[in-house]
Amino acid sequence: MKISIIAVGRLKEKYLKEGIAEYSKRLSRFCDLEIIEVEDEQAPDNISPAQEVQIKKKEAEKIKKRIKEGSFVVVLDLNGEKPDSVRFAKKLEAFFISGVSTMSFIIGGSLGLDDELVKTANYRLCLSELTFPHQLARLILLEQLFRCFKIIKGETYHK
Repeated sequence: MKISIIAVGRLKEKYLKEGIAEYSKRLSRFCDLEIIEVEDEQAPDNISPAQEVQIKKKEAEKIKKRIKEGSFVVVLDLNGEKPDSVRFAKKLEAFFISGVSTMSFIIGGSLGLDDELVKTANYRLCLSELTFPHQLARLILLEQLFRCFKIIKGETYHK
């Protein structure tokens, strides 16, 4: 299984880098993980709706260039499915059983993702109804992926 996390923006906070490094290491026994950062576009303070759309389109173009051909695309989307950890593990397992071998999880920047990119995704996932900074969403996603693999393998971790 190959998993790519394609995220807009660079991590700056040490605690997030450390947490991501830890879960990346833990996940290495279950999958081939790659974390790809694409540069975010600078947004003016008083951004207009038209400017927001343009910025998201530019970021989407950068993301699309990094998605491997044939990859199953999962976008993090506030309007996506909101499974609990067990249901998410079952969903992933079903994808794997159906022949999915490469997955790309897409995390947008502070403005979110381009609507067209979201529409073309194979699966839309909402991590929570709570709002998280997009950098923290990376860490949460990695922890949930690790939890899912532990559930799928029947190993202890999830309670």
